[in-house]
Amino acid sequence: MAGILYLVPTPIGNLGDISHRIAKTLEEVDFIAAEDTRVTLKLLNHLGLRKPLMSYYRHNTEGAGEQVLSRLLAGENGALVTDAGTPAVSDPGEDLVALCAAQGVTVTAIPGPCALVTALAVSGLPTGRFTFEGFLPMNKKNRRAHLEGLKGEERTMIFYEAPHKLTATLDDLAEAFGGERRIALCRELTKLHEEIFRTTLAGAAARYGAESPRGEFVLVVEGAPAPEEAGATLDDGLARVAELREGGASLKDAARQAAKELDLSRNELYAAALR
Repeated sequence: MAGILYLVPTPIGNLGDISHRIAKTLEEVDFIAAEDTRVTLKLLNHLGLRKPLMSYYRHNTEGAGEQVLSRLLAGENGALVTDAGTPAVSDPGEDLVALCAAQGVTVTAIPGPCALVTALAVSGLPTGRFTFEGFLPMNKKNRRAHLEGLKGEERTMIFYEAPHKLTATLDDLAEAFGGERRIALCRELTKLHEEIFRTTLAGAAARYGAESPRGEFVLVVEGAPAPEEAGATLDDGLARVAELREGGASLKDAARQAAKELDLSRNELYAAALR
């Protein structure tokens, strides 16, 4: 019988965010596949655990993924962890999950720390509908093309960015979306010096053009305003009057009802209908 792959989130800055279930899962699995075994070893030392570790990261997903799958199919239970946050979200762990799914291996996600949800919740921007864009392309041309495709996106947008690329990204965001678009820059989330800076894209570009960014950033950007709906025309009103007339309504009643439904002038619509 195949084992289970557990997707185990790790703290994004505050070790106090380790839940009892996270610690218990890491204690009970047979092995741990880690983005960086050195980082994970520190976490295990904090928990007082000793576990066999293997590397699973962006540049070895094919070979390491097959190794993990082989152990799972042999009946071992394994945990997948990243350096910080939830595995398989903007992370090569998605390839391992797909591999397990294709082989019928059970994958269980343990709830826990996630930078994008944490940032969205405190951003002060609409949270009902959002799109997670992760890291933008490193190539400047590709990055600008990607942002061009998001110009009309009405949902709140969430991006990850490293400090050394923040200034260029903010400039590109302002160029693509306009300087007045609102943004929340969230850094050092859950840590002692956590900062949520709410401003506009122009304001963000100005601040970090004058000071050096520090820490990893989550950028929560306001979506585009919804396009204004075109109002109904007189022709629309006449078409509706015709429908109501076919249903037996008098011309006067049909014009009154159509004008009310379509927010048109009743007198103008009635006069047009008479003509």
